Amino acid sequence: MDQILYEAGGGVAVISLNRPEAANAQTMALLDDLDAAFTRAAGDEEVRVIVLRANGRHFSAGHDLKDRWPGPDEITLEWIYNAENRRYLEYSLRWRNIPKPTIAAVQGKCIAAGLMLCWPCDLIVAAEDAEFSDPVVHMGIGGVEFHGHTWELGPRKAKEILFTGRPLTAAEAEQTGMVNKVVPRDALDDTARELAARIAAMPPFGLRQAKRAVNQTLDVQGFYAALQSVFDIHQTGHGNALSVGGFPILTQLDEMKRRVKQG
Repeated sequence: MDQILYEAGGGVAVISLNRPEAANAQTMALLDDLDAAFTRAAGDEEVRVIVLRANGRHFSAGHDLKDRWPGPDEITLEWIYNAENRRYLEYSLRWRNIPKPTIAAVQGKCIAAGLMLCWPCDLIVAAEDAEFSDPVVHMGIGGVEFHGHTWELGPRKAKEILFTGRPLTAAEAEQTGMVNKVVPRDALDDTARELAARIAAMPPFGLRQAKRAVNQTLDVQGFYAALQSVFDIHQTGHGNALSVGGFPILTQLDEMKRRVKQG
């Protein structure tokens, strides 16, 4: 079964995460396919708006930890740095800078790396049951590779979410400005598609320039430079874990999953 589905029509491309049986946990192959889908939509002159959504109960449970690492004797910090720089930081930045409006439609759990899929999008529509969390401090890491936390939530709320690992509700996310609109679960797809259709009716060059203006303003304020430096901070967490336990993360995964499930 394809991990990514793609459809386009009426000026809108819809990209769907399609691992519902695994809560859309992200394998490296899934991310490669997702990048290819974004690239396809970006290069299609008929597509004016891109919607990212997910099949199943949850938007994304984050990285599939069973998929990420080579054998214990092959893991080095250099391997981790190169792999994460390409598929996590570079992909997310590339999606953020696509010269077309993008909309994420989020339901259920959006955990850790799930944030690196919705944060690069220009707009986020969330179902009432959506929860956003980054519990990787449990792993001895200071947050996911794409540090949007401070920009999306503000410094104090970002620290609270990172320090505690607790999920942010859809309503809280809307209050911070991270989410544009919260809707009932059964209205999520229709709302995202209707919003996309409305935006697609606007002049495409004007949309491109409006997006560039906002993104460039954030970059002048330090967004891009901060992401690069915090990515390196993230790697010190892996280095510490490797030196302490011989594995890139420090955690009791069952305990972390229990806490995430409890909220």
